[in-house]
Amino acid sequence: MTDEQSIYDELEVPTVINAASTKTRIGGSLIRPEAVEAMASAAESFVRISDLQARASDLISEVTGAEAGYVASGAAACLTLGTAACIADTDLKTMDELPLAEGAANEVIMPRSHRNGYDHAIRLAGAKIVDVGNNDNHLGTGSVNTELWEIEAAITEKTAAVAYMQKSYSQPDLEDVCAVAHEHDVPVIVDAAAELPPKRNLSRFIDEGADLVVFSGGKAIRGPQASGILAGREDLIESAAMQHLDMHVAEDVWEPPANLIDLERFAGVPRQGVGRPLKVGKEEIAGLIRALQLFVDEDHDARVREWTERTDGMASALREEEGLSITVTEAEKTAVAPEVYVTLDPEIAGIDVETLVAELRTEDPRVFVGPDYLHESAFTVNPMCLTDEEAEYVVERIRSYLA
Repeated sequence: MTDEQSIYDELEVPTVINAASTKTRIGGSLIRPEAVEAMASAAESFVRISDLQARASDLISEVTGAEAGYVASGAAACLTLGTAACIADTDLKTMDELPLAEGAANEVIMPRSHRNGYDHAIRLAGAKIVDVGNNDNHLGTGSVNTELWEIEAAITEKTAAVAYMQKSYSQPDLEDVCAVAHEHDVPVIVDAAAELPPKRNLSRFIDEGADLVVFSGGKAIRGPQASGILAGREDLIESAAMQHLDMHVAEDVWEPPANLIDLERFAGVPRQGVGRPLKVGKEEIAGLIRALQLFVDEDHDARVREWTERTDGMASALREEEGLSITVTEAEKTAVAPEVYVTLDPEIAGIDVETLVAELRTEDPRVFVGPDYLHESAFTVNPMCLTDEEAEYVVERIRSYLA
C-alpha cells in the first residue's frame, strides 16, 4: 500500500490488490523493474525485429533445451502461431490461405478433458479440433479420461498436430502421447502457459518429447504481460516466424538471420501471415529476454518459502473468524503456489460467498480473491502477487464483511 500518485490515479482508474494470482484480466504479474529498464532502453533505438527474435531464440533454446524459440504477444498468440506452423510448414500457398486453407491437413487432436476456452487460439489458425476420450476418470471407476489408442485411432492424413494442456492432473502422460504421435510423424503442442515455476518445467516438456511448448511471459517470469514464449523444433519455429514477421519486403534484399530462417527451404517471400496480428514490439522482446534471464537465475526455493509464510500468516488470521473454515492447499492443479482455501458458512458469517467476493471487487482499491470455487461456497487467497502489507489488508477487508 502506498500514498504515492500513480498513472492510474491520474487516469482515475482504481487499482487492484491482487490475491487471485497471475490472472490476465487484472494485469498478470508485476513486471520486473529490470525488464522495465530493458524496455525503456529498447525504445531508444530502431532494430531489425528478425535480428532481435533470433537473439531471443538463442536464449530460449539455451534455457529450455529446445532447438529454437520465438516471442509473440502472449501465450495464446504462441498457440496460434504454433498451430499455424504445424499446418503450413514451408508451404507458402497454405500460409497465404490460412485460416481457410482448402485441402491442408488442419485437424488438431485433443483429449476431451484438455478442452478449454483457449481452444480459440488453436482454431484461429484454421485448425479443426478433433476431441477424443471422455470424462470417465471423474466417475471414480478407475477408468481414465483418454486412452492412448483413442488418440492413435484419430490420426489421419488430415492430422496436423496433437494439442496437450499441461496440468498436474492431465491424462495420458505427455511422454506416452508424444510416443504415439511421433510414430505417425505428428507433432505435439503443449500449452504450459501457467506452468512456471518450478524452473525445471522450462525444459521438462521438451525432454518428454513435445515438439512445441508455450509459456506465458507475463506470469511467473514477470516479463511484459503482452509477451509469450514458443519453444520447440527449429523447423516449426521457422514456419511460425515466417507467418508472424512483417513480410512487406523486397525479395532481392531480404536476408533474415540464418539461424532463424533458412531461405533455401522456401520458394519466395510469403504474404503477411495469419500470425501478423499477433506482432510483438522490440520493447516487449527485450523486456522478456531480460525477465527470462532473471527468472532462470532466481532462487525459487526462497520464493516458495516466502509464499508459504505469507499464506500461513493469512490462514492463521482468518481462522479467528467464525463462519470461515480455513485450509492451506499445496501448489497443485491450476496453482503453482500454496493458497488459503476459505469455505464460508453464510448462516454464521452473515454473508454469502458470491456477495463477499463481488463486494471486495467494488472497493477502491479493488480486492480480487480467487473465485474458482464459488460453487463450493469457497474462495481462495493466493500469495504470489501480494506484499506482506497487502496480505494484511486483504485479511482486514474480508473480515470487514463478516457478521
